[in-house]
Amino acid sequence: MDALTLLTGEAQSFLDTDWASRPRVHKADPDLLTGLLSLDDVDRLLTSTALRTPALRIARDGNVLPSSAFTRSATLAGVPLTGLVDARKVIELFDGGATLVLQGLHRYWEPLSQLVRELESALGHPCQANAYLTPPGSQGFALHSDTHDVFVFQTYGAKQWEVHDADTVLDVLMERGTSMYLPVGTPHAARTQNTASLHVTVGINQATWRQLIQRVVTDVLADDRYADRLPAGYPDDPDRLASGLRDRLAEVADSLTRLDVDELADRESSRFLTTRNPMLRGGLTDRLLVPALDDDTLLSRRLGSICVVRPAGDGDGDGDKVRLLLGDRELTMPARLTEVLEHIRMRDTLRPRDLATWLDLQSRLVLARRLVREGLLQVSA
Repeated sequence: MDALTLLTGEAQSFLDTDWASRPRVHKADPDLLTGLLSLDDVDRLLTSTALRTPALRIARDGNVLPSSAFTRSATLAGVPLTGLVDARKVIELFDGGATLVLQGLHRYWEPLSQLVRELESALGHPCQANAYLTPPGSQGFALHSDTHDVFVFQTYGAKQWEVHDADTVLDVLMERGTSMYLPVGTPHAARTQNTASLHVTVGINQATWRQLIQRVVTDVLADDRYADRLPAGYPDDPDRLASGLRDRLAEVADSLTRLDVDELADRESSRFLTTRNPMLRGGLTDRLLVPALDDDTLLSRRLGSICVVRPAGDGDGDGDKVRLLLGDRELTMPARLTEVLEHIRMRDTLRPRDLATWLDLQSRLVLARRLVREGLLQVSA
C-alpha cells in the first residue's frame, strides 16, 4: 500500500456517511507519509525555488508576520517581481522560533495534488492542503478553530496538540505516522517540544445545502419579472410592498416546486466534476508523442484524472450525444461511443487495439489521440 492509498482510505473512514462529529486519531506506518512531503522537500521549496507570497506565511508567538519580513524584490527580463521568498530571512526567522506555513500546496506539489484530487472525487467537497514546519520549543498559533473540517498527518518530528472536544481537553502527541481528524469549529493549539515538527493539513471545505439552494433560487430570480423596481413611497407606507411581495413569493415558491430535482442534481454534480484544477503532468511530452501514436501504443490513465460518462440532456439533438466529464471540462461526443468510453474509464492501461470490439482502426486512433490531448490518457514510457 502506498501513502496515497493509505491516506485517502483513512480520510474516508474518518469522514463516514454521517460525517464524524468528534476528533479522531489514527496511527499508520510513518515511512509511508514522508513520501508525501518530507523535511527535505520543504527545505528545497523554501531555498531552491522561486516561491512567492502568499504561498508562504510565517507566524511567531501567535502573530502572523508581515510578508516584508521575509520577502524581497527582483526583476525578470526587466519586469519587476515582488513577494519573492528570501531564503536567508526565512531560515533566520525559523531559527528564531517562527512557524513556516506553506499554503495551497495542492496547487503545485504533485503528491498532495493527487491526494486532494482523490479526496475531492470521493467526497464531493472542495479540499486544500497546507503544511506547517515549527522549530523545537515553539508555538505558531494560539488556541483557535477553523471554518472547515481538517485532516492532519505528521511527516517529521513530533508536536503536542491541545484539542477541545465538548467539555473535554485532549492531549494528542502527533508523531510520524499519526493522523487526526478535527471537525469544523474544533478549538485546537499545538506546540513542539524537543524536536521540530512538520505536519500537513488537508482542509475540507464543506459544500452545503445552503449553497446549493442559493444557486437554485438565484437561477429562478434571474427571470426579468423580478427586476421590476419597488413601488415609490414604500418606506412611508410598507403596505404598498405587501401585496406585490406576497404575489412574487408565491410565484417563486411555485417555480421552485416545478423544478426537475433530478436535472438539478445532475447539473450540480456536473458543475463539481468540471471545475477542479487540471492535473496535466507530462502533457507537453504527450502532445509531442501524439502524432506517432499507433494501435500498439501503451496508454494509461493520468494520475488524478477524472472521467465520468453521462447521457446528454433531452434537448433537440441531444439524444445522440454523450457527455464526458474530465474534472476541468466537459466534452460532448457521439452517443455510439458510450460503451467504449465506459470501458476506457474502467482501465488503468490500454492500447488502441483493445478498442477493436467497438471501433475500426482509424476511429480508435482518433479517439485515443483525442483523449491524450484532453489529458485523460497519457503515453506510457
